[in-house]
Amino acid sequence: MKILFAGGGTAGHINPALAIAGYVREKEPDAEILYVGAKGGMEERLVPQAGYDFRSITISGFQRKLSFKNLQKNAKTVAHLVTSTLESKKILRDFKPDLCVGTGGYVSGPVIREAVKLHIPCVIHEQNAYPGVTNKALSRRVDRVMLANGDAQKHMERGARCIVTGNPVRLSVLRADRTAARKRLHLDNRPVILSFGGSLGARKINEAVADLIANTAKTDQYQHIHAYGKYGAWFPDLLSEKGVVLSEHPNFDIRAYIDDMPDCLAAADLVICRAGAITLSELEAVGRASIIIPSPNVAENHQYFNAMSLVNRGAAEILEEKDLSGDTLTALVEKLFSDPAKIPALAENAKKMAILDTNERIYRILKEVLAERRA
Repeated sequence: MKILFAGGGTAGHINPALAIAGYVREKEPDAEILYVGAKGGMEERLVPQAGYDFRSITISGFQRKLSFKNLQKNAKTVAHLVTSTLESKKILRDFKPDLCVGTGGYVSGPVIREAVKLHIPCVIHEQNAYPGVTNKALSRRVDRVMLANGDAQKHMERGARCIVTGNPVRLSVLRADRTAARKRLHLDNRPVILSFGGSLGARKINEAVADLIANTAKTDQYQHIHAYGKYGAWFPDLLSEKGVVLSEHPNFDIRAYIDDMPDCLAAADLVICRAGAITLSELEAVGRASIIIPSPNVAENHQYFNAMSLVNRGAAEILEEKDLSGDTLTALVEKLFSDPAKIPALAENAKKMAILDTNERIYRILKEVLAERRA
């Protein structure tokens, strides 16, 4: 089987493609896999690192805020629409895939559109509860639309053949053991809070968490793991300004990055985080209570819809960034821990939402689409 993957721009589009590709290669070691991404995108580095052949096309996204600079960028984007179409067509004709899989991001648009024109079977995967522009536009043209969240179906074009598969979750997350993780992290029996705002960090989350830590330091009733991100190097100094001497509080694990997320998730009782699709799928997979703070700076405000998918099912609490402060975050954390039944209930409801056989579901769909076309 020859499969071409197209998607990129963010890890949320790249990682699902790599997870699917990895599962296909496990099932069919002889499968030929090619990944097409944007020239200069993060996929240009991540895909070869994962061991897959990579080809790039020159493409960019439209800027939505009106300014002279953005108008210039949009003019280039229009030109890229032409060149990316030609580049996509050449790659498709050279590789001759049996099947194409799009995982979102503007790079998947021209590749999947050209594949459809060439009568190559195509499927797309949408990671979010509110789908991106590219996947919405492609949804009626492709053979299947695979959804991480059933809430996305109502936003797709009429006639789209949708099926819920979930988001691929790393095996290391699924297999992490709570007792072993707490031992490795030197944690005791007190409740564990895990908080992070992404690899770059989120200023408002960092500021609110600093207040939360300063407030809970008075009693040390919680253990807290917090990652402040690449642009949050000022965070330890802020804690010092608030009177928190970290050397006096071994229950606080403050770091720039979380490189051992499977262990941290396994150890946590409550997670404070953004509403990225993969992050939320991991919370569901391990059954963790959470306070979700959606990023307001994403396309179509999709993180809000991701968060509400859990909130509406009693699986999480939401605290929008416009309402976020040290006081509101501290009050919500204290409210949750003050009710012995609340955090277990959130965790149980999150677990009920989990789809743990995503890779197998997707693999079956790929085989079904191929069989239908060949018939």
